[in-house]
Amino acid sequence: MEKVLSLKETVQSLTKKYPEFPEIMKELGFENIVDPKMIATVGRFMTVEKGATMKKIDLEQIKKTFETHGFRVEE
Repeated sequence: MEKVLSLKETVQSLTKKYPEFPEIMKELGFENIVDPKMIATVGRFMTVEKGATMKKIDLEQIKKTFETHGFRVEE
């Protein structure tokens, strides 16, 4: 099954689909994302795109990292 990551989908939704998602995000600098409480609260409305903007993490680097982990990234 192809793993598709939409940058506009919520963190909570992506975590439910792909259990490895929080660890990959942690690698990228989103340290708090592995906390289930953060996923249950902030993750309900936060997207990868919004998080990258807030944390000042390069979106291209995020895309490349997820592609390395076998994801197809959609804008």
